[in-house]
Amino acid sequence: MTKFEISRVPVADGVRLNVSVGGAGSPIVLLHGFPQTHLMWRHVAADLAAGHTVICPDLRGYGASDKPVATTADTYSKRTMAADIVALARTLGHDRFALAGHDRGALVAIRAALDHPTAVTHLASLDVLPTLDMWDVLHGTSAAVGFHLYLMAQPPGLPEKMIAASADEFFGYFLDLWTSSPEAIPPAVRAAYLDACRAAVPSIVADYRASAGIDVEHDAADRAAGRRLTMPVTVLQQDWGAALGFDAAALWRAWAPDLVHQPVTCGHFLAEEAPDQVTAAIRELLTR
Repeated sequence: MTKFEISRVPVADGVRLNVSVGGAGSPIVLLHGFPQTHLMWRHVAADLAAGHTVICPDLRGYGASDKPVATTADTYSKRTMAADIVALARTLGHDRFALAGHDRGALVAIRAALDHPTAVTHLASLDVLPTLDMWDVLHGTSAAVGFHLYLMAQPPGLPEKMIAASADEFFGYFLDLWTSSPEAIPPAVRAAYLDACRAAVPSIVADYRASAGIDVEHDAADRAAGRRLTMPVTVLQQDWGAALGFDAAALWRAWAPDLVHQPVTCGHFLAEEAPDQVTAAIRELLTR
């Protein structure tokens, strides 16, 4: 089995990312989602490392990475977090790399691919819509499924206090609700996720708050300018678009001309519930 090495890599002034690296070959960076850390990639990373250099960081504000205080709206913008990832790859010796992200990590990956198209060779997105589209499709009573998005979009203070007061219950709620295979997140991994989130409430809220503000502005500017994802893109997604009344593949196609969109039958945590399918889709993507 490939050995992965953990290190802390500086990516910006005062910010180091905790990163696990293993394997050899063309590089691929895997970005985790909420409420997780790089551990969510444990199965997929091990498989991909047989033919690739696999780089699994904790995002800024998550896991064991640094958690700067959000002094501006840009501190946790996806543009800033994407720049972290490009800097991380370059520090590790990779000017060009493939990129896959789940949930929050997918939003960072999309922004990296839009802002740094010469660096990102291939893009895989797991179970999100681009930020602008996400807010557009949430409306009426169906938007209740995204209550946490609205909670963490509120001004600083109340969201942080409410979540910190019952952190394990809050973050654990999503780990339980969003999985159709509870055994996919064993107790030790679940405990690690909760420990990491409990210690990162302000930065996690800041990440979500940015997605209701500055990230929307950035996406809207790109849409107005006609900017699109120029690399091959694979999207794996639960079929929640049908349930909420929109065509997810069509929304994605507006951003990604070279698109493979695949529905997946499992819960939200694709890389843990359906790792073989995720690995196969990433491998297919890298041949395009």
